[in-house]
Amino acid sequence: MSLENAKRPLVLLLGVVEHAHLAWAAVSEVADVLTPKSTSRAEFLEEAASGAFEGCIAAYRTFGSFQVTGKIDAELLETLPRSLGFICHNGAGYDQVDVQACTARGIRVSNTPTAVDDATADTAIFLLLGALRNLAVGMTALRAGEWRGLVPPALGHDPQGKVLGILGMGGIGRNMAKKALAFGMKIRYHNRTRLEPSVEKELEAEHVGFEELLAESDVLSLNLPLNHNTRHLISRQEFAKMKKGIVIVNTARGAIIDEAALVEALESGQVSSAGLDVYEQEPHVHPGLLSNPRVLLIPHMGTWTVETETKMEEWAISNVRMAIEEGQLRSIVPDQRDM
Repeated sequence: MSLENAKRPLVLLLGVVEHAHLAWAAVSEVADVLTPKSTSRAEFLEEAASGAFEGCIAAYRTFGSFQVTGKIDAELLETLPRSLGFICHNGAGYDQVDVQACTARGIRVSNTPTAVDDATADTAIFLLLGALRNLAVGMTALRAGEWRGLVPPALGHDPQGKVLGILGMGGIGRNMAKKALAFGMKIRYHNRTRLEPSVEKELEAEHVGFEELLAESDVLSLNLPLNHNTRHLISRQEFAKMKKGIVIVNTARGAIIDEAALVEALESGQVSSAGLDVYEQEPHVHPGLLSNPRVLLIPHMGTWTVETETKMEEWAISNVRMAIEEGQLRSIVPDQRDM
């Protein structure tokens, strides 16, 4: 490395940039990029502890990099250089990163809010309509060569006039509400912070308490982050408070629902059907969900489009650039807004 290049900032690349090559090339113009050689967490910890990443000030990480590094937790952070001040995560959800441990080390973390809103809300609407209409049963029968099945599936329901309960009214929840209005649904929501009156009016959304949301919804959509407060937020006690025959949609994180409790609720008929994109132990899916023809399942493809994946990468890379050039982040995670 030349003397001139030695003065350039160092950036750690965790994962692969698949689409935003021009944006990443711009990073390479102002910084040197280090790429781990490791293929497992044990190897990564050893490589990091050897000082291979010494001097890095920012790290860009993808969702898929979890397969190598595992969770960004206190154990892993202990092996990384003290120079590391920023972790730029590509994704809206950031439960793969222990933000509390990062904060303790003085490391700021960013995510990609808004970049995922349209694609994830589109997926949620697809799952909502499919689950309401009981389409999964017919799709399974058709692939088995049985047309609609030896016994036709139960009639589904139209979305018009149904109450859509949205748990978590961030960017994705608001986007979904707009789209659901086009289908004539009534919007109820529960959120940690109530929306401004003008936004509620625009979305024709009524703010209700958590218990009321459970009791009133015909369809319940989960659109909130996974953390210690939301893990298994929906379990047996909550299912018991819902309307019999409710439809559940989850495009957030699988562990927000107690999957074993969901399987029981589906078997009893308390939940009539579900549309799921995320699972508690990905890529493992609870056998009771796989075997139930009334559950519409897709393998975590909420943002699986060229356009959205590109937007997410560009957003995360913009955080890297800002960290290098200004010592700040464009979108620091909410948990660290006071940093």
